[in-house]
Amino acid sequence: MDGVWTGIIWALAPTVLVGLVFWVVMRAVVRADRSERKAYAKIEAQERARRGLAPKP
Repeated sequence: MDGVWTGIIWALAPTVLVGLVFWVVMRAVVRADRSERKAYAKIEAQERARRGLAPKP
């Protein structure tokens, strides 16, 4: 019975690890995109204020 559980773990480990790596990478991409959009909105608001334009709705 011990060999069965070891086989199951060895069979599932690569899938779980690849899924975990994929999740970490996608989380980093989404967070970076969110931060970049926030920074871009801040710069755009500063430029609109500098030019005397109305704030973007």
